[in-house]
Amino acid sequence: MSDAPRRAPLMPLDEALQRLLAHAAPLGGTESVNTFNADGRVLAQDVVSALQVPPKDNSSMDGYAVRAADVTAGVELPVSQRIAAGHAGAPLAPGSAARIFTGAPMPAGADAVVMQEDTEALDGGRVRINAVPAPGQWVRAAGEDVTRGAVILQKGERLAPASIGLAAGIGLASLQVATRPRVALFSTGDELVMPGDVPPEAMKPGAIYNSNRFFLSALLLRLGCEVSDLGIVPDNRAATLAALQSAAEGHDLILTSGGVSVGEEDHIKPAVEQLGTLDLWQIGMKPGKPFAYGHVRRAGSGQAHFMGLPGNPVSSFVTFLLLVRPFLLKLQGATKIDVPAMSLRADFDLPRPDKRREFLRARRNAQGGLDLFANQSSGVLTSAHWADGLIDHPAGSTIARGDMVRFIPLAELLA
Repeated sequence: MSDAPRRAPLMPLDEALQRLLAHAAPLGGTESVNTFNADGRVLAQDVVSALQVPPKDNSSMDGYAVRAADVTAGVELPVSQRIAAGHAGAPLAPGSAARIFTGAPMPAGADAVVMQEDTEALDGGRVRINAVPAPGQWVRAAGEDVTRGAVILQKGERLAPASIGLAAGIGLASLQVATRPRVALFSTGDELVMPGDVPPEAMKPGAIYNSNRFFLSALLLRLGCEVSDLGIVPDNRAATLAALQSAAEGHDLILTSGGVSVGEEDHIKPAVEQLGTLDLWQIGMKPGKPFAYGHVRRAGSGQAHFMGLPGNPVSSFVTFLLLVRPFLLKLQGATKIDVPAMSLRADFDLPRPDKRREFLRARRNAQGGLDLFANQSSGVLTSAHWADGLIDHPAGSTIARGDMVRFIPLAELLA
Protein backbone atom coordinates (compact mmCIF):
# COMPACT_ATOMS: atom_id res chain seq x y z
CA MET A 1 0.00 0.00 0.00
CA SER A 2 1.37 3.46 -0.92
CA ASP A 3 2.15 5.96 1.85
CA ALA A 4 1.84 8.92 -0.53
CA PRO A 5 -0.53 11.61 0.79
CA ARG A 6 -3.96 11.60 -0.76
CA ARG A 7 -4.73 14.56 -2.97
CA ALA A 8 -7.32 16.89 -1.46
CA PRO A 9 -10.72 16.78 -3.19
CA LEU A 10 -11.54 19.57 -5.61
CA MET A 11 -13.34 22.50 -3.99
CA PRO A 12 -16.84 23.15 -5.44
CA LEU A 13 -17.08 26.49 -7.24
CA ASP A 14 -19.96 27.67 -5.05
CA GLU A 15 -17.90 27.02 -1.93
CA ALA A 16 -14.93 28.89 -3.38
CA LEU A 17 -17.13 31.87 -4.18
CA GLN A 18 -18.65 31.81 -0.70
CA ARG A 19 -15.18 31.81 0.87
CA LEU A 20 -14.04 34.68 -1.33
CA LEU A 21 -17.07 36.82 -0.61
CA ALA A 22 -16.60 36.28 3.11
CA HIS A 23 -13.28 38.18 2.75
CA ALA A 24 -14.75 40.96 0.57
CA ALA A 25 -15.76 43.57 3.13
CA PRO A 26 -16.93 46.73 1.32
CA LEU A 27 -14.17 49.32 1.17
CA GLY A 28 -16.50 51.95 2.59
CA GLY A 29 -15.14 55.04 0.86
CA THR A 30 -17.46 57.32 -1.10
CA GLU A 31 -17.12 60.18 -3.54
CA SER A 32 -19.36 62.56 -5.43
CA VAL A 33 -19.25 62.23 -9.21
CA ASN A 34 -20.90 64.15 -11.98
CA THR A 35 -24.03 62.30 -13.11
CA PHE A 36 -22.62 62.30 -16.65
CA ASN A 37 -19.71 60.17 -15.38
CA ALA A 38 -21.62 57.77 -13.11
CA ASP A 39 -22.18 54.89 -15.54
CA GLY A 40 -21.13 51.59 -13.96
CA ARG A 41 -20.51 53.08 -10.51
CA VAL A 42 -22.17 51.71 -7.36
CA LEU A 43 -24.48 54.02 -5.44
CA ALA A 44 -23.36 54.80 -1.89
CA GLN A 45 -26.75 56.12 -0.75
CA ASP A 46 -30.41 55.96 -1.73
CA VAL A 47 -31.60 58.50 -4.29
CA VAL A 48 -34.85 60.09 -3.12
CA SER A 49 -36.92 62.27 -5.43
CA ALA A 50 -37.77 65.76 -4.22
CA LEU A 51 -40.38 66.19 -6.94
CA GLN A 52 -42.87 64.25 -9.00
CA VAL A 53 -42.29 63.40 -12.66
CA PRO A 54 -43.97 64.65 -14.71
CA PRO A 55 -44.70 67.67 -12.50
CA LYS A 56 -48.10 68.26 -14.15
CA ASP A 57 -50.49 66.40 -16.42
CA ASN A 58 -49.15 66.77 -19.97
CA SER A 59 -49.90 65.69 -23.48
CA SER A 60 -48.26 62.60 -24.94
CA MET A 61 -49.28 63.56 -28.50
CA ASP A 62 -49.45 66.51 -30.84
CA GLY A 63 -53.15 67.31 -31.16
CA TYR A 64 -55.94 69.13 -29.35
CA ALA A 65 -56.72 69.26 -25.63
CA VAL A 66 -60.46 69.05 -24.98
CA ARG A 67 -63.08 68.33 -22.39
CA ALA A 68 -64.17 64.79 -23.30
CA ALA A 69 -67.77 65.63 -22.40
CA ASP A 70 -67.81 68.36 -25.10
CA VAL A 71 -66.89 66.01 -27.95
CA THR A 72 -69.14 64.08 -30.29
CA ALA A 73 -68.03 62.62 -33.64
CA GLY A 74 -67.62 65.43 -36.16
CA VAL A 75 -68.11 68.26 -33.67
CA GLU A 76 -66.49 71.57 -34.58
CA LEU A 77 -64.85 73.52 -31.77
CA PRO A 78 -63.17 76.93 -31.65
CA VAL A 79 -59.42 76.76 -30.96
CA SER A 80 -58.93 79.06 -27.99
CA GLN A 81 -55.13 78.83 -27.54
CA ARG A 82 -51.88 77.21 -28.59
CA ILE A 83 -49.74 75.45 -25.95
CA ALA A 84 -46.17 74.34 -26.70
CA ALA A 85 -43.90 72.29 -24.45
CA GLY A 86 -42.43 74.41 -21.70
CA HIS A 87 -45.35 76.88 -21.70
CA ALA A 88 -48.45 76.93 -19.51
CA GLY A 89 -51.84 77.58 -21.05
CA ALA A 90 -54.90 79.34 -19.71
CA PRO A 91 -57.84 77.33 -18.33
CA LEU A 92 -59.81 75.75 -21.16
CA ALA A 93 -63.20 77.32 -21.69
CA PRO A 94 -66.11 74.86 -22.03
CA GLY A 95 -66.94 74.04 -25.64
CA SER A 96 -63.46 74.90 -26.97
CA ALA A 97 -60.21 73.13 -27.82
CA ALA A 98 -56.54 74.01 -27.30
CA ARG A 99 -53.90 73.24 -29.89
CA ILE A 100 -51.31 71.29 -27.86
CA PHE A 101 -47.95 69.66 -28.52
CA THR A 102 -46.17 66.67 -27.02
CA GLY A 103 -44.93 67.38 -23.50
CA ALA A 104 -46.96 70.55 -23.05
CA PRO A 105 -48.90 70.85 -19.75
CA MET A 106 -52.62 70.25 -19.98
CA PRO A 107 -54.71 73.38 -19.45
CA ALA A 108 -56.99 73.36 -16.44
CA GLY A 109 -60.37 71.94 -17.38
CA ALA A 110 -59.09 69.70 -20.20
CA ASP A 111 -59.12 65.96 -19.54
CA ALA A 112 -58.22 64.38 -22.90
CA VAL A 113 -56.14 64.87 -26.04
CA VAL A 114 -57.27 64.06 -29.57
CA MET A 115 -54.24 63.39 -31.75
CA GLN A 116 -53.98 65.58 -34.81
CA GLU A 117 -54.49 62.62 -37.18
CA ASP A 118 -58.07 62.38 -35.88
CA THR A 119 -58.81 66.06 -36.49
CA GLU A 120 -59.25 68.50 -39.37
CA ALA A 121 -58.20 72.14 -39.10
CA LEU A 122 -60.86 74.51 -40.45
CA ASP A 123 -60.90 78.16 -41.45
CA GLY A 124 -61.78 80.71 -38.84
CA GLY A 125 -59.69 79.15 -36.05
CA ARG A 126 -61.85 76.06 -35.64
CA VAL A 127 -61.15 72.31 -35.63
CA ARG A 128 -63.30 69.32 -36.49
CA ILE A 129 -62.93 66.38 -34.09
CA ASN A 130 -63.44 63.08 -35.92
CA ALA A 131 -62.84 60.67 -33.01
CA VAL A 132 -64.48 60.75 -29.59
CA PRO A 133 -61.85 60.54 -26.84
CA ALA A 134 -62.21 58.84 -23.48
CA PRO A 135 -61.24 60.88 -20.41
CA GLY A 136 -57.47 60.60 -19.89
CA GLN A 137 -56.71 59.70 -23.51
CA TRP A 138 -53.11 60.63 -24.52
CA VAL A 139 -52.56 62.35 -21.17
CA ARG A 140 -49.50 61.62 -19.04
CA ALA A 141 -50.64 61.97 -15.45
CA ALA A 142 -48.60 64.03 -13.01
CA GLY A 143 -46.33 61.74 -10.99
CA GLU A 144 -46.97 58.67 -13.12
CA ASP A 145 -43.21 58.22 -13.59
CA VAL A 146 -41.86 59.31 -10.20
CA THR A 147 -43.71 60.35 -7.04
CA ARG A 148 -42.32 62.89 -4.59
CA GLY A 149 -40.42 61.20 -1.75
CA ALA A 150 -39.95 57.92 -3.63
CA VAL A 151 -36.64 56.05 -3.50
CA ILE A 152 -35.94 55.78 -7.22
CA LEU A 153 -32.43 54.29 -6.96
CA GLN A 154 -31.17 52.20 -4.06
CA LYS A 155 -27.86 52.12 -2.24
CA GLY A 156 -25.75 49.31 -3.65
CA GLU A 157 -27.28 49.57 -7.12
CA ARG A 158 -24.84 49.58 -10.02
CA LEU A 159 -25.75 52.49 -12.25
CA ALA A 160 -26.67 52.00 -15.90
CA PRO A 161 -27.61 54.54 -18.61
CA ALA A 162 -31.32 54.42 -17.75
CA SER A 163 -30.68 54.95 -14.04
CA ILE A 164 -28.41 57.90 -14.81
CA GLY A 165 -31.20 59.43 -16.89
CA LEU A 166 -33.64 58.83 -14.05
CA ALA A 167 -31.36 60.67 -11.63
CA ALA A 168 -30.97 63.56 -14.05
CA GLY A 169 -34.75 63.64 -14.48
CA ILE A 170 -35.18 64.61 -10.83
CA GLY A 171 -32.52 67.29 -11.10
CA LEU A 172 -29.40 65.59 -9.74
CA ALA A 173 -26.19 66.90 -11.28
CA SER A 174 -24.03 64.63 -9.10
CA LEU A 175 -24.34 61.29 -7.31
CA GLN A 176 -22.68 59.81 -4.24
CA VAL A 177 -20.96 56.56 -5.24
CA ALA A 178 -18.54 54.04 -3.77
CA THR A 179 -14.89 54.71 -4.41
CA ARG A 180 -13.25 52.62 -7.08
CA PRO A 181 -11.26 49.56 -5.99
CA ARG A 182 -7.56 50.11 -6.71
CA VAL A 183 -6.17 47.06 -8.49
CA ALA A 184 -2.53 46.31 -9.28
CA LEU A 185 -2.15 44.02 -12.28
CA PHE A 186 1.06 42.33 -13.30
CA SER A 187 2.28 39.25 -15.11
CA THR A 188 5.16 36.94 -14.34
CA GLY A 189 7.13 34.85 -16.77
CA ASP A 190 10.29 35.21 -18.84
CA GLU A 191 8.38 33.74 -21.78
CA LEU A 192 6.00 36.72 -22.00
CA VAL A 193 6.45 39.40 -24.64
CA MET A 194 4.42 42.58 -25.05
CA PRO A 195 2.77 43.14 -28.44
CA GLY A 196 4.71 45.80 -30.29
CA ASP A 197 8.02 45.04 -28.58
CA VAL A 198 8.97 42.12 -30.80
CA PRO A 199 7.49 41.41 -34.27
CA PRO A 200 6.07 37.90 -34.80
CA GLU A 201 8.89 36.85 -37.09
CA ALA A 202 11.48 37.71 -34.42
CA MET A 203 9.85 35.83 -31.53
CA LYS A 204 12.22 33.45 -29.75
CA PRO A 205 11.26 29.78 -29.37
CA GLY A 206 8.92 29.40 -26.41
CA ALA A 207 7.99 33.09 -26.26
CA ILE A 208 4.33 34.13 -26.28
CA TYR A 209 2.53 37.45 -26.45
CA ASN A 210 0.94 38.57 -23.18
CA SER A 211 -2.77 38.45 -24.03
CA ASN A 212 -4.05 37.90 -20.47
CA ARG A 213 -2.82 41.28 -19.30
CA PHE A 214 -4.89 43.02 -21.97
CA PHE A 215 -8.25 41.38 -21.37
CA LEU A 216 -7.83 41.42 -17.57
CA SER A 217 -7.18 45.15 -17.68
CA ALA A 218 -10.27 45.67 -19.84
CA LEU A 219 -12.41 43.56 -17.48
CA LEU A 220 -11.18 45.52 -14.46
CA LEU A 221 -11.97 48.84 -16.11
CA ARG A 222 -15.48 47.66 -16.98
CA LEU A 223 -16.02 46.92 -13.30
CA GLY A 224 -15.15 50.48 -12.36
CA CYS A 225 -11.68 49.77 -10.97
CA GLU A 226 -8.63 52.02 -10.97
CA VAL A 227 -6.01 49.85 -12.64
CA SER A 228 -2.25 50.10 -12.22
CA ASP A 229 -0.48 48.04 -14.87
CA LEU A 230 2.81 47.02 -13.26
CA GLY A 231 4.07 45.22 -16.36
CA ILE A 232 5.90 41.91 -16.59
CA VAL A 233 7.87 40.79 -13.55
CA PRO A 234 10.97 38.66 -14.26
CA ASP A 235 11.09 35.08 -13.01
CA ASN A 236 13.16 35.64 -9.89
CA ARG A 237 12.32 35.88 -6.21
CA ALA A 238 13.74 39.35 -5.53
CA ALA A 239 11.83 40.98 -8.39
CA THR A 240 8.61 39.21 -7.38
CA LEU A 241 8.95 40.33 -3.74
CA ALA A 242 9.63 43.91 -4.80
CA ALA A 243 6.62 43.96 -7.14
CA LEU A 244 4.28 42.59 -4.47
CA GLN A 245 5.51 45.01 -1.79
CA SER A 246 5.10 47.97 -4.12
CA ALA A 247 1.65 46.83 -5.27
CA ALA A 248 0.35 46.33 -1.72
CA GLU A 249 1.08 49.90 -0.67
CA GLY A 250 -1.34 51.69 -2.97
CA HIS A 251 -3.91 49.07 -3.88
CA ASP A 252 -6.85 47.09 -2.53
CA LEU A 253 -6.24 44.03 -4.74
CA ILE A 254 -3.21 42.54 -6.46
CA LEU A 255 -4.19 40.42 -9.46
CA THR A 256 -1.88 38.10 -11.40
CA SER A 257 -2.28 35.28 -13.87
CA GLY A 258 -0.08 32.21 -13.95
CA GLY A 259 2.93 31.38 -11.82
CA VAL A 260 1.19 30.10 -8.69
CA SER A 261 2.18 26.44 -8.92
CA VAL A 262 5.12 24.91 -7.05
CA GLY A 263 7.73 24.74 -9.81
CA GLU A 264 11.24 26.09 -9.35
CA GLU A 265 10.46 29.12 -11.54
CA ASP A 266 7.10 29.87 -9.91
CA HIS A 267 7.99 32.58 -7.41
CA ILE A 268 4.55 34.03 -6.68
CA LYS A 269 3.60 31.39 -4.08
CA PRO A 270 6.65 31.67 -1.81
CA ALA A 271 6.79 35.46 -2.25
CA VAL A 272 3.19 35.99 -1.19
CA GLU A 273 3.66 33.58 1.72
CA GLN A 274 6.74 35.55 2.83
CA LEU A 275 4.83 38.84 2.74
CA GLY A 276 1.46 37.61 3.97
CA THR A 277 -0.75 34.58 3.55
CA LEU A 278 -1.77 32.43 0.59
CA ASP A 279 -4.29 29.64 0.02
CA LEU A 280 -4.02 27.54 -3.13
CA TRP A 281 -7.37 26.17 -4.17
CA GLN A 282 -8.04 23.41 -6.66
CA ILE A 283 -11.55 24.25 -7.82
CA GLY A 284 -13.87 21.71 -9.39
CA MET A 285 -14.46 23.74 -12.54
CA LYS A 286 -13.30 23.53 -16.14
CA PRO A 287 -11.65 25.64 -17.36
CA GLY A 288 -9.97 27.20 -14.33
CA LYS A 289 -8.97 24.61 -11.72
CA PRO A 290 -5.95 26.39 -10.12
CA PHE A 291 -6.78 29.55 -8.15
CA ALA A 292 -4.98 31.40 -5.36
CA TYR A 293 -6.29 33.82 -2.75
CA GLY A 294 -4.46 35.55 0.06
CA HIS A 295 -3.18 38.83 1.48
CA VAL A 296 0.00 40.87 1.19
CA ARG A 297 0.91 43.03 4.19
CA ARG A 298 1.63 46.70 3.72
CA ALA A 299 4.80 48.18 5.22
CA GLY A 300 2.89 50.38 7.64
CA SER A 301 -0.41 48.79 8.46
CA GLY A 302 -3.17 46.95 6.69
CA GLN A 303 -3.01 44.53 3.82
CA ALA A 304 -4.04 44.11 0.19
CA HIS A 305 -6.05 41.21 -1.16
CA PHE A 306 -4.17 38.92 -3.55
CA MET A 307 -5.66 36.78 -6.30
CA GLY A 308 -3.74 34.52 -8.63
CA LEU A 309 -5.54 33.30 -11.74
CA PRO A 310 -4.62 30.36 -13.98
CA GLY A 311 -2.24 31.11 -16.82
CA ASN A 312 -4.21 29.62 -19.70
CA PRO A 313 -6.16 32.50 -21.25
CA VAL A 314 -9.66 30.97 -21.24
CA SER A 315 -9.14 29.70 -17.68
CA SER A 316 -8.07 33.18 -16.61
CA PHE A 317 -11.03 34.77 -18.43
CA VAL A 318 -13.65 32.43 -16.94
CA THR A 319 -12.31 32.46 -13.37
CA PHE A 320 -12.23 36.24 -13.47
CA LEU A 321 -15.89 36.41 -14.48
CA LEU A 322 -17.09 33.84 -11.95
CA LEU A 323 -14.86 34.68 -8.96
CA VAL A 324 -13.07 38.02 -9.30
CA ARG A 325 -16.05 39.92 -10.70
CA PRO A 326 -18.40 39.26 -7.75
CA PHE A 327 -15.55 39.91 -5.31
CA LEU A 328 -14.89 43.36 -6.79
CA LEU A 329 -18.58 44.21 -6.88
CA LYS A 330 -18.90 43.37 -3.19
CA LEU A 331 -15.87 45.54 -2.39
CA GLN A 332 -17.90 48.40 -3.86
CA GLY A 333 -20.97 47.56 -1.78
CA ALA A 334 -23.00 46.27 -4.73
CA THR A 335 -26.11 44.36 -3.69
CA LYS A 336 -26.61 42.46 -6.94
CA ILE A 337 -23.64 40.21 -7.62
CA ASP A 338 -25.33 36.98 -8.66
CA VAL A 339 -24.74 35.50 -12.10
CA PRO A 340 -27.88 35.77 -14.27
CA ALA A 341 -28.77 32.70 -16.30
CA MET A 342 -31.47 31.39 -18.62
CA SER A 343 -32.61 27.99 -19.86
CA LEU A 344 -31.98 27.39 -23.58
CA ARG A 345 -32.00 24.40 -25.94
CA ALA A 346 -28.74 22.68 -26.85
CA ASP A 347 -28.45 22.11 -30.59
CA PHE A 348 -25.48 19.77 -30.18
CA ASP A 349 -24.43 16.55 -28.45
CA LEU A 350 -21.86 16.31 -25.67
CA PRO A 351 -21.63 12.57 -24.99
CA ARG A 352 -18.56 12.50 -22.73
CA PRO A 353 -19.06 13.63 -19.13
CA ASP A 354 -16.33 15.40 -17.17
CA LYS A 355 -15.66 15.04 -13.46
CA ARG A 356 -15.58 18.83 -13.12
CA ARG A 357 -18.35 21.40 -13.55
CA GLU A 358 -17.80 22.80 -17.03
CA PHE A 359 -18.33 26.27 -18.44
CA LEU A 360 -18.66 25.67 -22.16
CA ARG A 361 -18.29 28.49 -24.67
CA ALA A 362 -21.47 28.62 -26.74
CA ARG A 363 -23.46 30.97 -28.95
CA ARG A 364 -27.16 31.47 -29.59
CA ASN A 365 -28.31 30.65 -33.11
CA ALA A 366 -31.13 31.91 -35.33
CA GLN A 367 -33.35 29.00 -34.27
CA GLY A 368 -33.26 30.01 -30.60
CA GLY A 369 -30.89 27.22 -29.58
CA LEU A 370 -27.22 27.04 -28.69
CA ASP A 371 -24.23 26.05 -30.80
CA LEU A 372 -21.03 24.84 -29.14
CA PHE A 373 -17.57 26.05 -30.10
CA ALA A 374 -15.75 23.05 -31.52
CA ASN A 375 -12.53 23.40 -29.50
CA GLN A 376 -13.16 23.84 -25.75
CA SER A 377 -9.43 23.86 -24.82
CA SER A 378 -8.50 26.35 -22.09
CA GLY A 379 -5.77 27.74 -24.36
CA VAL A 380 -8.10 28.65 -27.25
CA LEU A 381 -9.04 32.29 -26.62
CA THR A 382 -10.90 32.30 -29.93
CA SER A 383 -13.68 30.40 -28.15
CA ALA A 384 -14.25 33.31 -25.72
CA HIS A 385 -14.35 35.78 -28.61
CA TRP A 386 -16.76 33.64 -30.67
CA ALA A 387 -19.13 32.85 -27.79
CA ASP A 388 -21.88 35.07 -26.45
CA GLY A 389 -22.27 33.02 -23.27
CA LEU A 390 -21.23 30.14 -21.07
CA ILE A 391 -23.14 26.89 -20.58
CA ASP A 392 -23.02 25.97 -16.89
CA HIS A 393 -22.77 22.19 -17.28
CA PRO A 394 -22.92 19.99 -14.14
CA ALA A 395 -20.11 17.53 -13.44
CA GLY A 396 -20.61 13.92 -14.52
CA SER A 397 -23.42 14.60 -16.97
CA THR A 398 -23.86 14.58 -20.74
CA ILE A 399 -25.83 16.74 -23.15
CA ALA A 400 -28.04 15.39 -25.93
CA ARG A 401 -29.35 17.53 -28.75
CA GLY A 402 -32.62 19.10 -27.59
CA ASP A 403 -31.75 19.15 -23.87
CA MET A 404 -32.38 22.37 -21.97
CA VAL A 405 -29.18 23.77 -20.45
CA ARG A 406 -28.27 26.65 -18.12
CA PHE A 407 -26.85 29.52 -20.18
CA ILE A 408 -25.09 32.59 -18.75
CA PRO A 409 -24.99 35.47 -21.27
CA LEU A 410 -21.59 37.12 -21.47
CA ALA A 411 -23.28 40.49 -22.01
CA GLU A 412 -24.49 40.35 -18.40
CA LEU A 413 -21.08 39.37 -17.04
CA LEU A 414 -19.19 41.95 -19.10
CA ALA A 415 -21.51 44.89 -18.49
